[in-house]
Amino acid sequence: MTAGAKPWTARILTLFPEMFPGPLGHSLAGKALAARLWALETVDIRVFARDKHRSVDDTPFGGGPGMVMRPDVVDAAIGSVVDAGGADPGGRVLYLSPRGRLLDQALVRELAGGAGVNLLCGRYEGLDERVIEARGLEEVSLGDFVLSGGEPAAIALIDGCVRLLPGVLGAEATLEEESFERGLLEYPHYTRPAVWQGRTVPEVLLSGHHERIRAWRLERAEEITRARRPDLWSRYAAGRKV
Repeated sequence: MTAGAKPWTARILTLFPEMFPGPLGHSLAGKALAARLWALETVDIRVFARDKHRSVDDTPFGGGPGMVMRPDVVDAAIGSVVDAGGADPGGRVLYLSPRGRLLDQALVRELAGGAGVNLLCGRYEGLDERVIEARGLEEVSLGDFVLSGGEPAAIALIDGCVRLLPGVLGAEATLEEESFERGLLEYPHYTRPAVWQGRTVPEVLLSGHHERIRAWRLERAEEITRARRPDLWSRYAAGRKV
C-alpha cells in the first residue's frame, strides 16, 4: 500500500457490532489490522430505527413463524454507507444469505482486488424482499446450511479476502499452492518427525528432487480432488482439455 492510500476496508452493517472484530482481531488478520493493511468499520442497523423501541423487525405479511427485518430501517442503514459519497468500497452491497451465490475463491479474489466490501448481515427470518430489489443487493452464501445471522459468514468472507491482501501473508508461493487456487484441493503436508507412530513420510519428499516433488504433489492434489469433490474435478478436467 502506497503512502497516503486508504487501506482495503470491510464495512459491516449489523445488529451486533460488538461481534467485530472477533476472530479478525487475532492471528494474521489481527496483525494486519493493527498494521493498517486493512480497515474495519461497523454500522449499527438499530441506530436507524424510527420508533422509541428501536424496532428493526416486524411480523411477516401472510403469517408464518419468526420476524422479518424492516425495509425502511435497513434501507436507511445502507443509505448511510452508499449514498454518503466517496465510500471506498463503492455502492456494491453484499447480503449474507443462504439463498445467495456460493462464496468461492474466485469471488474472494475479486473482492480482495477491489477497495473493500460492504456486508449486510441478516437476522431473524431474513430481510424484506423489497429492499433487496430496490438496492440491488448481491446475495452471497457461505454454504448449504443456515446460521443464526450473517455475522459469522461475514467474518469468514473478510478473513478470506484479508489473507490475499499485499503484505499480509508474505509468501505468494504459499497462496498459489492452496486449495482452490488451481481448481484443486490441496496436496497432503508432512513435517518432523520423519517417522511418527510407525507412519513414515513419503520418500519423494525426502529426496530433494524438486521436479519429482512438484509432480507428486500435483498427482496427490488431483487424486484427492477426484475422490472428494467430483464437481471441482469435472471443471478442472474440462479446463485441461481446452
